[in-house]
Amino acid sequence: MVRRSRSIPPPTVIDREMPHQVALPDDICTAHNFTLIQRFLDQRGVTCRTRSVIAIWEDGVQEEWRLHCFSDAAAAAAFLDHFGGIRFDPKRDRENGRARGVWRRPGAFTRILEIGPLSVPEALRN
Repeated sequence: MVRRSRSIPPPTVIDREMPHQVALPDDICTAHNFTLIQRFLDQRGVTCRTRSVIAIWEDGVQEEWRLHCFSDAAAAAAFLDHFGGIRFDPKRDRENGRARGVWRRPGAFTRILEIGPLSVPEALRN
């Protein structure tokens, strides 16, 4: 039987306690960009949990996105202002608010290579 780690709360708890969420494409949150994000959070003394969600566009393209979850709305707004991204509402943006639901995105898929001070590392661009 697989047991959940006691140090990592379940997705429903994260959504309830940290409802202010900002979504960034997963491949833009790696390498040096991960360090930039962590430094930003550390300098402000902000606590953030990350989760992932699969975004599915109308043309059927799927991409993994990383959710940066905050309990404080001001911290989420500062993160959004600095890095860009998309405000994500866990109750509205997932299928019927299901904690493990997908994120239905309108329109056709367009890959994001740069957003705010972050850019996809060269090795992940192809």
